[in-house]
Amino acid sequence: MTKKYSRRSVLRTGLATSGAALLTALPAGRLLAQEPEKPSEIIVRAWGGEWVESLKNGVSDRFTEMTGIAVRHDLTEDNEIQPKVWAAVAQGRVPPIHINWDTTTNATKSALRGVTEDIADLPNLANTTDLAKPVGLEGFPLVNTYGYVYVLAYRPEAFPDGPPASWRDLLDPKFKGRIALYNDGIGFHFPAQVAGGGSLEDIPENMEACWDFVREMKAQNPLLGEDPDFTTWFQNGEIDAACTISTNALAAKKNGVELAWTVPEEGCKFDTDCLWIPKGLPENELYWAKQYINLALSQESQQIWLDGLGLPGVVPGLTPPEGLAGDPSYPTEPVDFENLIRVSSAVQVQNESDWFAKFKEIMQG
Repeated sequence: MTKKYSRRSVLRTGLATSGAALLTALPAGRLLAQEPEKPSEIIVRAWGGEWVESLKNGVSDRFTEMTGIAVRHDLTEDNEIQPKVWAAVAQGRVPPIHINWDTTTNATKSALRGVTEDIADLPNLANTTDLAKPVGLEGFPLVNTYGYVYVLAYRPEAFPDGPPASWRDLLDPKFKGRIALYNDGIGFHFPAQVAGGGSLEDIPENMEACWDFVREMKAQNPLLGEDPDFTTWFQNGEIDAACTISTNALAAKKNGVELAWTVPEEGCKFDTDCLWIPKGLPENELYWAKQYINLALSQESQQIWLDGLGLPGVVPGLTPPEGLAGDPSYPTEPVDFENLIRVSSAVQVQNESDWFAKFKEIMQG
């Protein structure tokens, strides 16, 4: 039987027993003669809203309680912090952050550039599932921390006949101006390829079917935004449907908005996020940054952190949040992935910038 952790019980019992375990996070051969000097803070780049609150509750607050080191969350967007980190490493300067909470695809760009520390020596990696391992990369220049689905979230009252069966259902004129997509179309490109009559096997060589469907969607005057926007728009009644990570719909639902989500017949994109450390940190700060990530891979932290996000983690034995067991946004078994679309990070790294630019060109044209 899986043990269910509440936030209060973990903080009460886990902190009392886990501090010593955290401080032995590196193998004996890598441990220093004594505990390295503690920095006054470590800086973790994060997303805002429900995202950073969940990270704070599950990992950052626990880390500070155990170590006395403050955690500052830098809410600069990952695409903005990336060139600053690259420049710092190239110039031999200390990077502006200790840890980047990033999409795996974006982080892969940094890994291939050689600017990430290898973190294969984290003890808690031994307790993770295969989802934690970055595909197509040597070692652990980053570690995946959970998976997520870009679902079709919708307001049930706007779909009285039941969940939308197809992404094409959003082309109904009654939804004009009441659909939301990400600014760059992330999460939407792959199901759009199928909805436009194309094949996933044609990605990335032939994406014209995707762009045809994006052009059809443009006629619906969709709202374009980022994660916090979707929650706000649903709460304010400004939209009826969105292609978004389920966490955003879940946040609105927690705030009393009647919402549901589904995986239409064309499928939905499945992806992962990760944590990584840039090269160039002082040795003691690198040590404590590793401790932070090791804690993030513990069952206790994963349970609290991902309960807040409603996402499946990379540690076995996690209890799904209430109402999410068997939900299409919370895949845990092979059958759960059958209608989810996964495209390798390598393909995404090579083509994502072009896809984003093409999406924006169509939407702004």
